[in-house]
Amino acid sequence: MIRYFLARLFWVVSPWKLRTAPAPNEPTILIGAPHTSNWDFVFMLAISWRLKLPVKWLGKDTLFKGWRGPLMRGLGGIAVDRKNAAGLVRRIIRMANSGQVYGLVITPDGTRKGHSRWKSGFYRIAMETGMPVTLGYVDRHTRTVGLGPTLQMTGDVAADMDRIRAFYADKSGFHPQYRVEPRLNSED
Repeated sequence: MIRYFLARLFWVVSPWKLRTAPAPNEPTILIGAPHTSNWDFVFMLAISWRLKLPVKWLGKDTLFKGWRGPLMRGLGGIAVDRKNAAGLVRRIIRMANSGQVYGLVITPDGTRKGHSRWKSGFYRIAMETGMPVTLGYVDRHTRTVGLGPTLQMTGDVAADMDRIRAFYADKSGFHPQYRVEPRLNSED
């Protein structure tokens, strides 16, 4: 209840506006894009708390060291050792089959800058788990954030990515100069 109240307060005082589709009613992969700022994390929490959608998110294991560990896990974080990520998909499949409704937040454009392609992990997880993909966004030009449509991935990578690209075509991110076009290496 406190999280919901904090989120409502955030949206009242923020110059940004929440414009969103309803929260999914099944476990979903929640894309956070364009991921161009650390503010994206604050927006993600404010969206999920306002919609009462529990979220889990993947973060590099160094974020979970020391005093930050309990805080990050309390905010839904799942530590990922990038050098030894074996078993991560199995762990996510178990979570998806648990019956709990949540959004698994993934930022496929990677860290906040320096990339030219999206990483394909979200797509592989969607195909292996059968989880749909909900398109979350930040748009500096309209100062809006929220959730867009929820899509089921079909296995036709080019067609699925065309639908994703169409949605993000006019979404700029917090820092538009760092926006990465939604394109996977496997499309070439």
